[in-house]
This record gives sequence, C-alpha cells and structure tokens, in this order.
Amino acid sequence: MSHKSPISNLFFFIFLFCLITFSVAGKHRSRRPCRHLVFYFHDILFNGHNAKNATSAIVGAPAGGNLTTLAGQNHFGNVVVFDDPITLDNNLHSPPVGRAQGFYFYDKKEIFTAWLGFSFVFNSTEHRGSLNFAGADPLMNKTRDISVVGGTGDFFMARGIATLSTDSFEGEVYFRLRTDIKLYECW
Repeated sequence: MSHKSPISNLFFFIFLFCLITFSVAGKHRSRRPCRHLVFYFHDILFNGHNAKNATSAIVGAPAGGNLTTLAGQNHFGNVVVFDDPITLDNNLHSPPVGRAQGFYFYDKKEIFTAWLGFSFVFNSTEHRGSLNFAGADPLMNKTRDISVVGGTGDFFMARGIATLSTDSFEGEVYFRLRTDIKLYECW
C-alpha cells in the first residue's frame, strides 16, 4: 500500500487546475482576423434600355413577370445574375480590382430580403485569385453578415465574415455595396 505525499497531491491538483483553466480559456478567447479588406461592388440592373453599361440581369421572374422590371411584393421570385466591378473606393469610375460574379434571388413576399451566392474574382497586381461568399441578405438591415466560404490563389481556403452595407442606390437600377471582409482562416 503506497501513500502519496501531500506535496505530490498538491502538484496533481495544480496540474489539473491549470489543464482545465487553459482548455476553457482557449475555447472562449477572442480571435482576431488574420486579414481585413474593404471593397465596393457596383450593380447596374438591365432595365431594357441600358444594355451598354448594365452589369446584371433578371434571369428568372414569377409567373407573368418580365425580365426587365423587378416584380412587386418585395421582388419575390426574381433571380438576378451579375458581373459587377469591384473597386477600392465608392466611385463607379475608379479602376476595378476585380469582378463580383454570382447571383441573388429575392426570397420573401413579406419583407425585402435576398439570398446571395457570389465570388470576388481579382485581377489586380495586389490580389490574385477569388473569394467565395454565400448567405442571407436581409436588405432592410443597415449591416448584414454573410459567410466567406472559401477562396483560391492569395485567398486559398479562406474563411471569415463579410459585413455588407448598402452604400448607395438609385431606384431599382443601381446599387453599391460596401463589403467589409474579415478573414479568420488565412493560409
């Protein structure tokens, strides 16, 4: 029969306390982004008269709808495909650093909201590759978070959050989104 000394018991409890403390602290510590980027993308919806500078088009509409005018009831049922310029500032005429390419569809009758799936495809000397986004966009909120679900090139396997805010809009033809991206997984 062996007896443990009080000192060995004390060390055992100190070790156990430290182990529990560090494992709990590790789960609750705040993470800082490994990369922070801000871009603007500019969407110009085709309305039947602006084909020369339109960057998006309605490709699906509710029964009886047309493809040049968004539907009533908060545009419910419209599907829009886009290829919008991305700039570093909110000026549509600034040199683009890439393209925002994807789609959104309006998914509720009761409130103005959409769902987005798109990529930022970069073509500048500063950024190469793409960032991919997906998520709900409750348009009436001042800011909305969507997921960064991956990337390629400089953004290989990136993960994070993009906070969208409507920076400007002109009727139903033009809007500009500010995209504040915080990546938490960078390779």
